[in-house]
Amino acid sequence: MNTWKKELILILVLLMGAVLTACGSTSEETTSEQTGTESKQELTIGQINWAENIAVTNMWKAILEDKGYNVNLMVLDMGATMKALESSDLDASLEIWLPVQDALYLEKFQDTINFSDSTWFDNAKVGLVVPTYLEEVNSVEDLNEHKELFAGEIVGFDPGAGTMEVTEQLIKDYNLDFELLASSEPAMLSEIDKAVKNEKPIVAPLWSPHSVFSKHDLKFLEDPQNTFGGVEKIHHATRLGFEEDYPEVSEWFNNWKMDDKQIAELITYVESADDPLDGAKKWIEENQELIGEWVK
Repeated sequence: MNTWKKELILILVLLMGAVLTACGSTSEETTSEQTGTESKQELTIGQINWAENIAVTNMWKAILEDKGYNVNLMVLDMGATMKALESSDLDASLEIWLPVQDALYLEKFQDTINFSDSTWFDNAKVGLVVPTYLEEVNSVEDLNEHKELFAGEIVGFDPGAGTMEVTEQLIKDYNLDFELLASSEPAMLSEIDKAVKNEKPIVAPLWSPHSVFSKHDLKFLEDPQNTFGGVEKIHHATRLGFEEDYPEVSEWFNNWKMDDKQIAELITYVESADDPLDGAKKWIEENQELIGEWVK
């Protein structure tokens, strides 16, 4: 073989080796980058525009991101939240009221969504409320007698919310000659604000815990037929497979417990901040011992 041919072959071999080495390096870097991306765990939590829901979802976003998770909040109504959990577009929803308010969702989705046995709030209450200055109205049974006072309207919030469904059932149970008006929680609270400031009558479905009770003197109407139920407990729900994918977070959610004072304070911090997440972070800073009981 001619000398120049040997030199050409040697050059080609060296070039091929260099190319293969470069490809191998690129492949390793790409694999490393992909692994790094996959190891950064992401969570999507549903948020409903209710005062306590905004508070707790931002609280958990702050807690989890401090632990290295990347948390997205997806704003949905209750019906869309259930469907998103069923399709695994959501990882978790932090507010399920049982045994009454969200019973219809439990019945419909119990085989396709994981509803927690654990509860994070054990002293919740739901019912129709009126301002305390309406001394003559103390029971749901008094409403028909004072229909003109309220223009035959119950001022409601999000259509599809469990409490709205129960309120519709209450209208039937008591044969109320009233219409339930759907809107949003902020719109309902605005109507309550205006009514109370002018000492006008208003009746609306509400729940405790809620910051509105610290702003206005409101009373729950007696519910002799117990349509709204007694004490409600607040659970969380996750998509199927969540416990296996996120065992650590699942355990933290199950450890989570709050009382009236704690949730009321959290809501106040969140509502008083320009950014709900900033308000949640401030509350977390002041409640490290409590957070430590959940996140062990």
